[in-house]
Amino acid sequence: MKITNTLLQGCYVLEPLVHQDERGLFFESYHQNKLEEYIGEKINFVQDNISISKKGVLRGLHYQTGEHSQAKLVQVLKGEVLDVVVDLRKQSTTFGAHFKLRLSSENRKSIFVPKGMAHGFLALTKEVIFAYKCDEYYDPRSEAGILFNDPDLDIEWEFNEAGMILSEKDLKLPLWKDRKI
Repeated sequence: MKITNTLLQGCYVLEPLVHQDERGLFFESYHQNKLEEYIGEKINFVQDNISISKKGVLRGLHYQTGEHSQAKLVQVLKGEVLDVVVDLRKQSTTFGAHFKLRLSSENRKSIFVPKGMAHGFLALTKEVIFAYKCDEYYDPRSEAGILFNDPDLDIEWEFNEAGMILSEKDLKLPLWKDRKI
């Protein structure tokens, strides 16, 4: 497994070594020891989530606050997404910056999103199956988010906004300047 830094402090891209022959293919999508050794801290994922989205669905930008803040390992099992991570950590050298990457079932890449970052994705194919590993349990009282098209974040989603499908809840998320800490 290859692990590389992103422009966000503590956020990493994981790329598996794929073994392929006439039978099909095999790859290791997660290895706890390798990730912990690379990032220099213990990770204990306690909850796995799957979402299924059709083309144009945008989920995010979401995060949890306080003691329920989550580190996540995200990957696409089917289809392709534009994945976006925003650094919310005031003490970070990359505070306020964002990173984006296309994740797909073809490139098999995943992203480790540390605690203190908002996350979202846009489904780019007819059907997307998206998997999240989380190191804290979901707590609805701790959920928070930032509006996907906040001008202060200036995220280029590479898709016509008119064609995007968002939940009512995501359309009502606050702006960056009004976010919940």
